[in-house]
Amino acid sequence: MALKPTPTMSTKPLSQLKEEICDIGRRIYNKGFAAGNDGNISFRLGPNEVLCTPTMISKGFMKPSDLCIVDMEGNQISGNRKRSSEILLHLTIMKERPEINSVVHCHPPHATAFAVAREPIPQCVLPEVEVFLGDIPITRYETPGGQKFADTVKPYVKNANVLILANHGTVSFGETVEKAYWWTEILDAYCRILMLAKDLGRVTYLSSQETKELLDLKQKWGYSDPRLEKNMENCDICANDVFRSSWGNTGVNRKAFDAPPPMGVDSQPVAPAPVAQFAPAAPAAPATVDYDTIVKAVTEQVCRELGITAA
Repeated sequence: MALKPTPTMSTKPLSQLKEEICDIGRRIYNKGFAAGNDGNISFRLGPNEVLCTPTMISKGFMKPSDLCIVDMEGNQISGNRKRSSEILLHLTIMKERPEINSVVHCHPPHATAFAVAREPIPQCVLPEVEVFLGDIPITRYETPGGQKFADTVKPYVKNANVLILANHGTVSFGETVEKAYWWTEILDAYCRILMLAKDLGRVTYLSSQETKELLDLKQKWGYSDPRLEKNMENCDICANDVFRSSWGNTGVNRKAFDAPPPMGVDSQPVAPAPVAQFAPAAPAAPATVDYDTIVKAVTEQVCRELGITAA
């Protein structure tokens, strides 16, 4: 069934939308998020038309004339180049979320490392991540390109705006091409920060109260979060509870990062004991050495080894 137009659909000219997709393609390429011809971008033009990037082209060097248009079933309507082989992923997200207009898929290295390791993204660490992203799921792996692959996002797409695709990359979505791309950039920067913090020795978690304040701010700014819903009121907001029930089916397992402290436990590091200053410790008294006793003991040991009697 064809989707009805949504109030958030863009009224921008097609030429401008094409330029915006090409601009995001260059940003993805310049950030190292899409090697070779990796990645794909789309934008919903109407109830049954979606503008998308073609296959087998570097996203850093696309021209507006390279883009093509497909219908909501993935059939190509126009364009000189063949449409992206992964357009079904984009269309599935748009069908599940009619208010979504744009989808960005690429392979940002740090976030994709979590996809390969199947390591859940720790929560309650950075304020910006709590406000803009929230809990980030990792999907079940399927060979990319077909509908089975596209369907792996269905359990998560209504409760997140960016997903990690197991052993593959990321997909993010929003009302505009710019916003859809933002979530990917924020996620990869966060994953890099987590890795650097772990190299330094530890990740310090925000307390539940500090995180609750961020969620209240998030709600005030008009962003939704599953952790604010009624059925989550008794869940631990820092423990990946939104998507943790799916880990057994997707091979996700916490290995690299410690779990956050349970709610109500202060996660702040214990301050080291103060070091006394301007009062150096007195030097230790020299030990008294009995050299005669040492020489006698060594001599007796050597004689025993040689089978002779010490004088």
